[in-house]
Amino acid sequence: MTVDTGRRNALLGFSSVALGVAALASGSARAEAGSVVPQGAHALPDLMERLHKAPRRRDFKTVPMILDHPDQWDDTSLKEVIAYRGARKQVWDNTDIGSPWMDLMRNSLNAQVFSFGHRDFLIVSATHGSAHLALFDQGMWDKYRLAEMAGGDFKTNTLVIRKAVPSELSDFENPKSVFGPAGNTIPALQSRGVVFMACHNAIWEVTGKLLAKGVNPDRLPHEAIAAELTNHLVDGVVLTPGIVATIPELQLAGFHYAK
Repeated sequence: MTVDTGRRNALLGFSSVALGVAALASGSARAEAGSVVPQGAHALPDLMERLHKAPRRRDFKTVPMILDHPDQWDDTSLKEVIAYRGARKQVWDNTDIGSPWMDLMRNSLNAQVFSFGHRDFLIVSATHGSAHLALFDQGMWDKYRLAEMAGGDFKTNTLVIRKAVPSELSDFENPKSVFGPAGNTIPALQSRGVVFMACHNAIWEVTGKLLAKGVNPDRLPHEAIAAELTNHLVDGVVLTPGIVATIPELQLAGFHYAK
């Protein structure tokens, strides 16, 4: 069957909108990549811009086991997501780095946007378990041998590597674009508005496992290693005090739960 993608796009009224992806380097936000969102979307690009401007602290020296003050997590960004004005929003409970979690979120996003025409559809990745390892940059993977925890085929953090070719919305049937399997990465999904949330409790538990294995090249205490891992979250990630506790907050705000 031949699909007239040009006509279909015209009917949907889509076009590319370049926006800065929420990013952070040494405590300050910086624009990094363009994003592809449909023309007519209002709430989603507004949220992306707000997250881009929101402060994120990544200069911790130590962090406690339980966070008890908003300045210890990305409180502004978290509140922006919880207050999202779009009618359709989904939170994915992602726990296994080796599962098809990226693929499932991408397929959900594609169907909501291109099949149902819900331009402002928002996906949040509530990330913990081994999936949380994908939220650390390659420097932390190298220093703390995180590939050993990830297992499987993860010798490096391939989920932070861009694989998709530069894309326009007219490429939505192209599997090499951000809309196809090549778009199953954190940067590709972020460029489409997906918000990846990190879990402080997961960071603390990863640190405990490192210490139990004797992986501590700088001979740091638990609180300092957890702080270093926090400081090296992938650009654009939103740090929460705990994902399991944050999921109900999102559900109360109208997010539909998916696992």
